[in-house]
Amino acid sequence: MAKLFNKMLNFVGWESEEEEEEEEEIIQEQEEEKEEIHKNQFLKTNPSKSQGKVVNIHSASQLKVVIMQPENFDDAQDICDHLKNKKPVVINLEDIEKDTAQRIVDFLSGSIYALDGSIQKVSSGIFVIAPNNVDIMSDFKEELKNKGVFPWIK
Repeated sequence: MAKLFNKMLNFVGWESEEEEEEEEEIIQEQEEEKEEIHKNQFLKTNPSKSQGKVVNIHSASQLKVVIMQPENFDDAQDICDHLKNKKPVVINLEDIEKDTAQRIVDFLSGSIYALDGSIQKVSSGIFVIAPNNVDIMSDFKEELKNKGVFPWIK
């Protein structure tokens, strides 16, 4: 009701300009208070936003490569654990029996398939096994195919 009366007085010209300015200031203060309350509520619901944590995309940690020389088939599980932890592994199977080495390579091949990784033969008993976050780049894939290191790849 007071607003209607003030409008009529303003229309007639009896209301002073000071009263209008005071009303405008009061309205602006109320709007600022509402915005501040809204900001405080937002910060309370999202505490991570208030801390402003900055994370570097380029990680300073270095990639570690594990080098292993398994002595029996039970060591294959340790190799797979490293792969699950996203660490590439170089294995040396030159000093084990051929049957045990074949079992280890078969087991690791299945693990690599399940983890979406890759395996690369470096020489006659050394393999590089990498999880999916590591790419193996080599220039000798064609050389290996031609020499018959992996006879089934031809």
